[in-house]
Amino acid sequence: MKAIALFSGGLDSTLAMKVIINQGIDVIALYVNIGFGSTKDRREHMESMCRQVGAEFMEIDIRQQFLRDILFSPKHGYGKNFNPCIDCHANMFRIAKEMMSELGASFIVSGEVAGQRPMSQNIRALKTVEELAESDNLLVRPLSAKLLSPSQPELNGWIDREKLLDISGRSREKQLKLADEFGLVDFEPPAGGCLLTEPYFAKKMRDFVKFDKLEVDDIDSLKFGRHFRLKDGAKLIIGRNADDNFGLQNVKSKKFNTLEAVGVKSPFSLISATASEDELQFALRTVLAYTKADIESEYKILFNGGEKEFIVKPCSSREESRKYSL
Repeated sequence: MKAIALFSGGLDSTLAMKVIINQGIDVIALYVNIGFGSTKDRREHMESMCRQVGAEFMEIDIRQQFLRDILFSPKHGYGKNFNPCIDCHANMFRIAKEMMSELGASFIVSGEVAGQRPMSQNIRALKTVEELAESDNLLVRPLSAKLLSPSQPELNGWIDREKLLDISGRSREKQLKLADEFGLVDFEPPAGGCLLTEPYFAKKMRDFVKFDKLEVDDIDSLKFGRHFRLKDGAKLIIGRNADDNFGLQNVKSKKFNTLEAVGVKSPFSLISATASEDELQFALRTVLAYTKADIESEYKILFNGGEKEFIVKPCSSREESRKYSL
């Protein structure tokens, strides 16, 4: 028998898979990419966790569908920030259920823990997610199963309910003990796992959609750098470190042009393609303000990698730009 497990790469979903695998069930670890999971590529880590428990790793990209159907019109609203957790979870379960026949799976597994998150993982919310997903009671939550009504796989005898767990609340003590028993190594510390739950990221999201329609290629531009909304509405993004610079260099959105200073260690930066001439000139000087450039000297800045070149002096201080900072 085979099951599809919704897999985030975190400890809870890894443990949930192992509990089911220990009952002789083959598990496909399905990572559903909504675009907001992390600023880093976690594939190597996720594959490592799957190898440790004996699950098959699989990834699907639903970013387009998530933006179209879920993110901006969740039936059950948002959490504290821009996170439509209940609708998002239900959407993932619905997709997994649709894939069951194709993958030869009989049920779905989730690493959710009752009471771990007060809004999206209380008992009532867990039930709402099942109903919204139209799961036909085929969803098993192994870590909290004994606190919940029996699922169909338990009722059918496919899995032994007595070998499932009764973990609840925000403490990770039981999970850490279980990880030790299973011999898991290099697992990630507890974290939110979704950028949409973070206050500053949510602020950037709200600002973006106030001025533009968010598309898949725009998502990465929100993950990196200092963000500024200039006086006529243009967006300026300035890298803060090497990771930001690398991330911004890989943004594929055609809504931005690139800026990079020559002759001084420079952050990689993006400016809206619709920026006015005044905004562009301000952006050029601001980029230099975030270097060690001499404020009395002129520097060359490359526009779109050399498509154009500008010679400018830096702003006298970063204070000029901070009024536009998000």
